[in-house]
Amino acid sequence: MSASPQTPAAEAPAEAPAKVPAKKSSFRFPFWAQIVTGLVLGVLLGWVSRSQDISWLGTTLEQIGDIFVQLLKLAVAPLVFFAILVSITNLRKVNNAARLASRTLLWFMITSLIAVAIGLGIGLLTNPGSGTGLTPQDGKLPKRHGSWLDFLTGIVPKDIITPFTELNVLQIVFLAAVAGIAALQLGSKAQPVLTVAESVLELLQKALWWVIRLAPLGTVGLIGTAIATYGWDLLGKYATFTADVYIGCALVMFGVYPLLLATVAKVSPLQFFKGAWPAIQLAFVSRSSVGTMPVTQKVTERLGVPKEYASFAVPFGATTKMDGCAAIYPALAAIFIAQIFDVQLGIGDYLLIAFVSVVGSAATAGLTGATVMLTLTLSTLGLPLEGVGLLMAIDPILDMMRTATNVAGQALVPVIVAAREGILDKVAYGTASSSPLDDPAPADPATDGDADADTDAGTGTGSERVLVSA
Repeated sequence: MSASPQTPAAEAPAEAPAKVPAKKSSFRFPFWAQIVTGLVLGVLLGWVSRSQDISWLGTTLEQIGDIFVQLLKLAVAPLVFFAILVSITNLRKVNNAARLASRTLLWFMITSLIAVAIGLGIGLLTNPGSGTGLTPQDGKLPKRHGSWLDFLTGIVPKDIITPFTELNVLQIVFLAAVAGIAALQLGSKAQPVLTVAESVLELLQKALWWVIRLAPLGTVGLIGTAIATYGWDLLGKYATFTADVYIGCALVMFGVYPLLLATVAKVSPLQFFKGAWPAIQLAFVSRSSVGTMPVTQKVTERLGVPKEYASFAVPFGATTKMDGCAAIYPALAAIFIAQIFDVQLGIGDYLLIAFVSVVGSAATAGLTGATVMLTLTLSTLGLPLEGVGLLMAIDPILDMMRTATNVAGQALVPVIVAAREGILDKVAYGTASSSPLDDPAPADPATDGDADADTDAGTGTGSERVLVSA
């Protein structure tokens, strides 16, 4: 009896240190709670700044929000380039790569059409521009605008540097696609370049993750600035439009997406939202699809989508798949602005809105705001671009829900395609948890997926780098 207990007692000290991080994490403030706290604190500080006319507080909130957005933007250009480049070359590791790519694009279009139809339907039912008290004189021309000529001629850059300095995401995607296809054609000769590209991509994801950890603080600044600048009075004028955007996005995210998961992919919708929740909540706060991209890719892999396919579908979706910003929002905004300017829209106009939403979404940069996409829609319909100015004040509040819908769709389509093609890991999907991701950048590509699955299943494998309470 005395010898038997001694062995575990002797081993206990060696095992204890390995369990210390798990104990310590239980006392840490969960990331979702940090986000909620940031939202509440931002609203409170914004209200105090406006009601008490405290200018320095309003300035501080604005600077905090601006710095957070600038940090996100700082990583966007190189992140998009290397993510698209690596994702295209990773397709060589996937069977039926062309089929997967075409199916992905097809489902992007299908879900966008559904989203824009819902947006149009809600707009026609509620008439968001009626009774607002707003007039055409309240609008102003936007600083940035899009047109079909700009869209078509702007795909090919004039030089290599300008797309990165001016953050023209569409041109960056073009350059990355050309480089990726060229690398595929070169084969083994391009391997040294691809090795460097993969290393740079992991470095960027690591640096971006540090920025993501600042999201609660950025939330305080962004929400606080919106409240301090515009106050609650503004919400009254835009109450119907704001409710329409949130209801439309909610119907798509919690109605259409679960229906597609249950009927097309034949998987549990609840399990999808459990696994994708870290990316959805970060998108809501950061208002940046591209900034959320590393987390979106990680949760997609955690839901059982093969890494090689996810590394193509998610970056592609982060720059082109915008159900919130490029489908629901432009449809509602076009109806809203048409009513303010007393312009009658017909069936042909609604079909044009649907066409622009599906084809023109590549013009949406995946950053905060959807001005380019909206102006592209308005110019196609012949509506006054001054109407964009009517919506700029309320844009930060709308952009949170729009971006959350974007990112949910960017994770949804790879799951659907993988399930229909028979390459979805059903075990990983069934065990995916809602735990926050500690580090979206993989430390070991060869074992990364296994580490995720083991950790999600509760075995603890890889817990130090994959899943902890943020």
